[in-house]
Amino acid sequence: MKALRAARLFDGEQVIADPVIVIDGERIAAVGGPVPPGAEVIDLPGATLLPGLVDTHVHLAFDASDDPVAALAGRDAAETFAAMCAAGRRAVLGGVTTVRDLGDVGYLALGVRDAARTDPTLPHIVAAGVPVTTPGGHCHFLGEGVRGADVRAAVRARHERGVDVIKVMASGGNMTPGSRPELSQYTLAELRTLVEEAHGLGLPVAAHAHGTRAVLDAVEAGVDSLEHASFMTEDSVDDIPDGLLDEIAARGIVLSLTLGARPVPGAAMPPGMLARLPLLMANAARMAASGATIVVGSDAGIAPIKPHDVVRDAPAHLRQIGLTPGEALRAITSRAAAAIGLGGRKGRLAAGYDADVLAVDGDPLADAGALGRVRAVYVRGSAALNSSRSTE
Repeated sequence: MKALRAARLFDGEQVIADPVIVIDGERIAAVGGPVPPGAEVIDLPGATLLPGLVDTHVHLAFDASDDPVAALAGRDAAETFAAMCAAGRRAVLGGVTTVRDLGDVGYLALGVRDAARTDPTLPHIVAAGVPVTTPGGHCHFLGEGVRGADVRAAVRARHERGVDVIKVMASGGNMTPGSRPELSQYTLAELRTLVEEAHGLGLPVAAHAHGTRAVLDAVEAGVDSLEHASFMTEDSVDDIPDGLLDEIAARGIVLSLTLGARPVPGAAMPPGMLARLPLLMANAARMAASGATIVVGSDAGIAPIKPHDVVRDAPAHLRQIGLTPGEALRAITSRAAAAIGLGGRKGRLAAGYDADVLAVDGDPLADAGALGRVRAVYVRGSAALNSSRSTE
């Protein structure tokens, strides 16, 4: 057994002063109470203990370089697998212990997911495998494109592979030449067919949706999460249609917002997105005030400003759109875990939960930048990073 002691603890819901977390193997045995006889005591004075962070939208196959698509094309499968493992380890060292990978090549994320079950240097991975897209559509270079009734077979094929979630490109995107993010790729009928098949097989659906029509159709089709939900037009951003956020909240659809960016010298957001940023943030503030479930799907890996641990930079943006400090932390811990189907295991520091623990210097409720001062990381009870005093 191990017993972690620190100045404070955010358990995914509330703050506890002078906490003790008792870890027995891979699980949390207790929060509070006496230190069991013989337990290894790990002191982290001045630190805050939090659940390991949860990012609902990453791409381990993209290397956060200036041109991740070209870098991916230059690797064979073995090299890509190794690079994905390295990306996962970078995430863990930044305190991100659970990720949902929403688009890989060759279903390699499933192999990394399986390796992570016995490798505590890797995060827990919820894997979509190859995204469902149209012929020549957004991210078509990751796999085949399908239209019409073939979307049903595409879902079945992914289910047979063992994916955890279906990722569908309901609209175009920014990383694919010739693709336009404001335009829909699938009709409402096609999305309904895809969602019906996925739900029949017990799989949730995450829909990449930038344009307003794609967002509306994805909601009507019954997807489980909206990725981006940016309401982009050709040169601007639409206002959110009246009543839509109420419908999203009523249906329980998760809004996985693309927040979090890390300053990198010489790197910046594309000019077109930078110009849209004030309108995007205004819409995000409306989402935050609506009562719908807000989590962070950072899109880690797609650019230098999106390293694989970038979700820890998101709380500052969440505060800008109106979330309280506690709500911002929940959006990348307990609420995010629940959104990807892991609410009973991840995102909380509570008895019976997986012992995924992040320790940071300072108080992240008072200072969002504290998440950048990582002191220790435990993945299922094993120390991936530890700068502490240990006693018997």
